[in-house]
Amino acid sequence: MSTPASTDVVVVGAGFAGLSAARALVRLGHDVVVLEGRDRVGGRSSTATIAGVPVDLGATFVGPTQDAVAELAAELGSAAVPTFSRGKNLIRWRGRVRSYRSTIPRLSIIELLDVSRIQWRFERVCRRVSVEAPWTGSQADSLDSLSLDGWLKSVHASAGTRDLMAIMSRVTWGCEPAQVSMLHAVRYVKAAGGLDRMLDVEGGAQQSRFAAGTQQIAIRIADELTALGHDVILNAVVRSIERHSDGTLTVTSDHGAVRAKAVIVAIPPEHRKSIAFVPELSPEYGKLAQHWPQGNLSKAYAAYETPFWRAKGLSGEALSDEGPVFITFDVSPDDSDEFPARGGGPGVLLGFVDARSFDALPPAQRRERALSGFATLFGEAARQPIDYLDHCWGAEQFAPGGPTAAVPPGSWTTYGPWLRKPVDGIYWAGTETADTWTGFLDGAVRSGRRAADEVHRALAD
Repeated sequence: MSTPASTDVVVVGAGFAGLSAARALVRLGHDVVVLEGRDRVGGRSSTATIAGVPVDLGATFVGPTQDAVAELAAELGSAAVPTFSRGKNLIRWRGRVRSYRSTIPRLSIIELLDVSRIQWRFERVCRRVSVEAPWTGSQADSLDSLSLDGWLKSVHASAGTRDLMAIMSRVTWGCEPAQVSMLHAVRYVKAAGGLDRMLDVEGGAQQSRFAAGTQQIAIRIADELTALGHDVILNAVVRSIERHSDGTLTVTSDHGAVRAKAVIVAIPPEHRKSIAFVPELSPEYGKLAQHWPQGNLSKAYAAYETPFWRAKGLSGEALSDEGPVFITFDVSPDDSDEFPARGGGPGVLLGFVDARSFDALPPAQRRERALSGFATLFGEAARQPIDYLDHCWGAEQFAPGGPTAAVPPGSWTTYGPWLRKPVDGIYWAGTETADTWTGFLDGAVRSGRRAADEVHRALAD
C-alpha cells in the first residue's frame, strides 16, 4: 500500500500510544495516516498462542487506576479477567525454596525490617520528586547522579534488600539497579502510585489481564480507523521527517512520502534516532535518544495438561534470586469459565527471564534453561510441558529492546526537558512520555491522547 499524498496528521508507530493518538484525532475531526515499521500493529504488545491459549509476548497486565486503557478496552469489547492469585507464593532464596502469602517474601526478621525501612525511605524520596518535571527540585541533581544501586548503598541497604530490589529492577526496566537513575526509579514508581500498587497482583498493576491478549485491542483500533477511511500502513519504516517553511511536514517511509500539517512520533525515545530530521533538530533531541536506552527483558511460557501447582495450594507467583527465570505468574485460562480452580487445564506459567544469560542461547537451550527454572520452583512436573514458547525482545531486528526505557544516571536532569517538547509541528508520544503509569499500557494510551490534544489545539489556532 502506498501512502496518500497528504493528510492532516501522520502518526509514526502503531503501538498503543500511536493508535490512541490516531483514534482521538479522528474523533476530533482530523484526517490521519498511521505508519508502522513492523508487519503488525501493537508495538510492544504482541499476542501468540500456546496450547491454544492466547498469551502476551509483551505487555500483559492491567490494574486499578489504569483507567485509560481499561476504558479503551471496554469501548472495544475486550474483556479483562483476574490474574490467578489464590494460594501460597514461592521464593527461591539463597538456595532454598520457601512459601509466603504477602507482597514481601518471608525472610528473616532482620531482612524484613530492612526491606520495610528501605521501602519507607524510597517512598519518602518519591514524595519530593515532580512527576511532570523531575529535573526540577532541590534533590533532582543529587538523585540523578546516583543509580538505584548507588542509593541503596548510600542508605546501607542489606544484601537481601538489594537483591530483592534487583528483581524489581529487572522486571520493571529490564536492567540492573546499577544501570538505572535513582531519579528515574522514584519518578516511575510515583507515576504508578507507589511500590505496592506497582508490584502487587490483588489491588496492583498485575491484578487483571485480557483473556484474548492485549494485541487484540490494537488490532480493533486499527480496524476501526481503516473502516472510517484512515490509512494504517504496515512495513512502512519511517526514514525521514522534513519540515517546510510553510509549516507543513513531509514524512517519508518505505511506502512513499506524505505531506501533513503535524506529525506525532509515538515510538520509544531510543528509536527516534533512526529517523532523519530535516533540518536537524536541536542537539538535545539527538542526545536524548542516545541517552534514553531501552531495557532488555525476555519472556518464557510453559503449558501443562493441568495447573498442577494449584493442587498443591500454590498461586503460581514466584520469585527467584537465581536466573534465568526470576519471577513467575499463573496465566492459565480464566478458571471461572474454563476449568475448576484445582482441576482442569491447560495450566500456563509465565516467566520473566534475564535476557543477559538467555537471549544468546539457541532455542533448545533456552527451553531447557527456562523449564529448569520453573522446575526449581514448582517441582519436576514443570519439566514436562505440553507446549513451550519464549520471546526475546532485545533480539528483534526492528526496534529491539525491552518493555520500557532504562534511563541511566544523569539523563533526566540533562535531557528530560526535551522528552516530549514539541518542535515545529512534531509532537512526541509513547509510554515513556506519560506522567501516569509511565512504562505501562495505560501510560501509552494517556500519552497518545495527550499528544492528540496538543496537535488539535495547535491546528485550531
